[in-house]
Amino acid sequence: MSLFSNAVIGQYYPGDSLVHRLDPRAKLLAIPLMVAATMLADNPTGYLAAAVPVLLLTVLAQIPPRVLWQGMKFLWVILLISLVLQVMSYPGESLWQWGIISISREGLAAAGKLMYRLILLILAAMLLTMTTTPVNLTGGLEKLLQPFKRIGLPAHELAMMMTIALRFVPTLLQEAEIVRQAQQARGGSLTTGNLQQRMRAAVALMVPLLAGSLKRADELAVAMEARCYRGDYRRTKMRQFKFSGHDYMAIIISAAALLVVLWERWT
Repeated sequence: MSLFSNAVIGQYYPGDSLVHRLDPRAKLLAIPLMVAATMLADNPTGYLAAAVPVLLLTVLAQIPPRVLWQGMKFLWVILLISLVLQVMSYPGESLWQWGIISISREGLAAAGKLMYRLILLILAAMLLTMTTTPVNLTGGLEKLLQPFKRIGLPAHELAMMMTIALRFVPTLLQEAEIVRQAQQARGGSLTTGNLQQRMRAAVALMVPLLAGSLKRADELAVAMEARCYRGDYRRTKMRQFKFSGHDYMAIIISAAALLVVLWERWT
């Protein structure tokens, strides 16, 4: 069974939905508002308000649930570890105890809130990367950072770095799958054996993956220099971004959710 080849983290999912057509700058402004609302929510009303824009955009994006699940299942291990640690370390009224391990009512509630937040955060991040091409994402980020160029911020370079990082996520996953299959053919496996054997297999996977990443980065740098890449010097834009009513609406809904969360939290 493949561990990495079906992962869709950081990959663009082609489509013509309303969310796909949104200006990338609107998404880059709306997503942080959703993240802030999710992190600051502290009561049922706040949790509901934080979930509305994320779930609404998820439905409007028209991405099949199967594709969303492929992106989520790669992170379930992290989610489950966070859940277990939260349940076992949170003090409160004990519901079950075995030795030093104790599960409390407050721990279960805190773990549920943590899982809720993590799922919304992952969905928000997936919406941004799966409905926006890396080129448009770079252009939108560069446009947003343009005013800061007056104080010396390298807007174009930062946007280019983000694009390259997103572009190579699928490549790294493919390379990880190739290395994993090579190890499996030699008797190694990430999914069998005791904890020590799995740790050795993980280290053996990371070393060639890191070496390949460094080699690929060096090749990319040489290729960019060979094509006389000089950053933002006298560069023009093929696509000019323009806000529409839908873009303003996405930002307004996200900001309204954050305001509701703040109002419910501090009143």
